[in-house]
Amino acid sequence: MATTTTYTVTGMTCGHCVRSVTEEVSEVAGVTDVNVDLASGNLTVTSDDPVDTEKIREAVAEAGYQLS
Repeated sequence: MATTTTYTVTGMTCGHCVRSVTEEVSEVAGVTDVNVDLASGNLTVTSDDPVDTEKIREAVAEAGYQLS
């Protein structure tokens, strides 16, 4: 069964920001789907098994942003 978790990302201001976060989080092992909403800052991650929040935090940081 898939697990869906929603996080809030701060600092995104444009479509490029959304693409950067999406690409980095998509590379985290176990992640099957990523949806980023620029207006709300919501990052929704779907995975086969729960993914460690720290791995998501690191991927978001790699893209240049932060989880709040």
